[in-house]
Amino acid sequence: MSRRVLYYVQHLLGIGHLARASHVAQAMVRHGLQVTMITGGAPVAGFPGPGVTHIALPEIRAGDAGFSGLTDAAGLPIDDAFKARRRDLLLAAYHAVRPDLVMIEAFPFGRRQVRFELIPLLDAIHRQPDRPKVIASVRDILQERAKPGRDAETVALAQQYFDRILVHGDPGFVRLEDTFPYAAELAAMTVYGGIVAAPLPPPSEDRFDIVVSAGGGAVGSALLTAAVGAIPLLPPSLTWCLIGGVNMPAAEYAALQAAIPPNASLTRFRTDFGGLLRRADLSVSQAGYNTVCDALQAGCRSLLIPFAAGGETEQTLRATRLAALGLAHLLAEPGLSAQRMAAAIATALAAPPPPPNTLDLNGADHAARLIAALA
Repeated sequence: MSRRVLYYVQHLLGIGHLARASHVAQAMVRHGLQVTMITGGAPVAGFPGPGVTHIALPEIRAGDAGFSGLTDAAGLPIDDAFKARRRDLLLAAYHAVRPDLVMIEAFPFGRRQVRFELIPLLDAIHRQPDRPKVIASVRDILQERAKPGRDAETVALAQQYFDRILVHGDPGFVRLEDTFPYAAELAAMTVYGGIVAAPLPPPSEDRFDIVVSAGGGAVGSALLTAAVGAIPLLPPSLTWCLIGGVNMPAAEYAALQAAIPPNASLTRFRTDFGGLLRRADLSVSQAGYNTVCDALQAGCRSLLIPFAAGGETEQTLRATRLAALGLAHLLAEPGLSAQRMAAAIATALAAPPPPPNTLDLNGADHAARLIAALA
């Protein structure tokens, strides 16, 4: 009988956590595990993918880019009754699946907003005499904590409830202690699985010189607006594909659509995004985990404009380290304009292609092997 894995994933603003977790879940299925993924964010077509049982909790989203509150699908603040309903549904799913291993994405290093359901879940797990293993599934670069005591609390929760911390990163590129000052206290339970990249796709049938993408799109309007303004400042022979993202507000998307010149196209989503990059001369994007992976897999030039609003630090560190390795060009988000965008694109296009990538991008397969062994 194959082992059962319950994988909890809550995406609030973008789709990065869901995409990475889905790649890991698919790899677990290939390794013979039965995977049930519980999600609680806006649905995204294609995720978590075939072979994975999917349970969707009532949807919640971040109230704004600073994650200052939670709303339901209609944008209304959630109340205690809503939280209790989610908690009960999550506990019912856990008892129905009876997993051999539970994975929780981000928590306790992130997703404090959903403690109202995760702590009851973890308590229920630990009340069992023969309980499943519990793994924290963690991105390679963490957001810096602004409030005193948060890091110490994270350590306490990890030691109380978790058996392993699985870091989805290449330790030669960045280590947990680079962004988490208490990492030494968790070293004995920390393992690295490599960077989780999607499988290398075939080249797309379409070809564009420049592909500009905004990830999920919830916070990508400034990047795409600057890109649209940069198009007439660069040679008209260049062809452009702009991808707005599934979460871009309708009014912002419509404004971009109205301003698109003839040598460019705008769409919300491309299922062949990785294939587009394989044929492009330049990828222009934020520096989110999954988009960076796609560009590294494709081997194209990359211009990164890391998301930095609301005190976000994760993307800036990733972009800075990639630029230091010669794998990307960097343009700061503050003060972004069409003129600065056009100049940065011209510089990136004139540069030689990036050197061969030596980072470990096989993180989905490595993670699946580790999880199978633990389960």
